[in-house]
Amino acid sequence: MEHDETTKWEELDIDILVKIFQRFDVFELTSGIGHICSTWRLAACDPLLWKTLDLSMLRSNFIKIPLEPYVYVDGRSDKQLTRLLKIALNLSRGSITTLIFHFNLYVSDDQLTYTAERTPNLKRLVLPAWNRIKRTGICKAISKWNNLESLTMPSIANPPYFMEEISKHCKKFSELKIMGPCDMLCVQTLIRCVPNLKVLSLRVSIVYKDALLLILNGLKNLEVLNISHSLIIDAPPPPATRKVVTELDDSIFKKASRLRQFLTCMDDESCIMCHRMKLDEGLVRWYKYEEGLWKEDEVTSLAV
Repeated sequence: MEHDETTKWEELDIDILVKIFQRFDVFELTSGIGHICSTWRLAACDPLLWKTLDLSMLRSNFIKIPLEPYVYVDGRSDKQLTRLLKIALNLSRGSITTLIFHFNLYVSDDQLTYTAERTPNLKRLVLPAWNRIKRTGICKAISKWNNLESLTMPSIANPPYFMEEISKHCKKFSELKIMGPCDMLCVQTLIRCVPNLKVLSLRVSIVYKDALLLILNGLKNLEVLNISHSLIIDAPPPPATRKVVTELDDSIFKKASRLRQFLTCMDDESCIMCHRMKLDEGLVRWYKYEEGLWKEDEVTSLAV
């Protein structure tokens, strides 16, 4: 009788298991493979698997409502996210440095603070939907992320309180993407709270011309500015009427010449994104277009 030398799955070397698990997505990694045996558990907790927690394929099951928070999320959808976060954050053991949420994944305060407490080494956060996150929730989360360097966020009505938390707790912060309108208050807040900002992306947004000039004058350490496909609005004092700027003047390019990169695109005839921006009047309806389009950015480090 011949001896069977076939290696059993549970007897595989941990390094081999880790290489296999690297091909898995987050749903497969959290499906229970860590419960098979102690070797699989060790492999499933390997830091190589958990540098990035990418939830950009997971969306909330929601309906829009007329009052704050303007979305109602189905309970089962919430439970699915909570379960996935608990398993992933237990397996990751604090290894996560990049965390990505979908544009339509509406995280609650409890989910965000739970995540923040278990990701102390986070460097990059992509969180474009804040509908259900209150001031106390985001401030508590930011206080846990002392290593945060890069953030993708929506436009918010009261930026000072948030950027003050960034200024207080995130000394290495240098990269910001705002998905939404950028006005004078927003820029004044950036200059005051994050003067060392190096990269700023305002692509596919409404950017006021006076705010753009203030960015170029006030953010002295800025190296990269992206305003591609944005509507640049000139809003002079009344009785003059506001208008869309169709071409940037030489004074703006002169001020931007000190930057390493100044990325612009204002061609709604040959550029499909500029055309869509014009059709949507500055507030892009991402759901109408290709899945994942919101992830794109001309600044490589900000693309998802």
